[in-house]
Amino acid sequence: MNEAIQDGKLVELTYKVTDRKSGHVLTCVEFALGYVHGHNEILAPSIHKELEGRSAGDVIEVPIDGNRIFGPRDESLVFTDRIENVPEEYRRLGTSILMENDKGKTRSFLVTRMDDETLTVDGNNPLCGREVVFRLEILTVRDASDEEMKAGGAVGAVPNVDPSLMRAI
Repeated sequence: MNEAIQDGKLVELTYKVTDRKSGHVLTCVEFALGYVHGHNEILAPSIHKELEGRSAGDVIEVPIDGNRIFGPRDESLVFTDRIENVPEEYRRLGTSILMENDKGKTRSFLVTRMDDETLTVDGNNPLCGREVVFRLEILTVRDASDEEMKAGGAVGAVPNVDPSLMRAI
């Protein structure tokens, strides 16, 4: 019998996020992402709610309104500068740059546009203003060990992923 997702269960899953209008895949996690249900919510609350009661082998699709979760786009978080003012290592589309404001609060900005003279960064969440579909494939559902409960996920399971390729969603 397949175990159902509920509090205290270790869940491993993969997912991809697709733009509802264009059908483009915006982000995907192909290695197993593990968490302890009810202890460390790693995805949006509406997604955790949809996972409740599901089992290994289930594939679910959850529509998400990016405006509802991340708010509307804020154009004041979009900056364009002359390319010579930007350090060489940031001159690549999709590069994530962590910036701090004068109050010490940090925010991640993505390089979204670049030409020979200018570079544009955007501090809005990439899902702002979009309707997207999360497609989740549940791989494992089992009782979490005490160690996993404390850690909030599978212990010793480290994905082999280049950190520079990871993007927050």
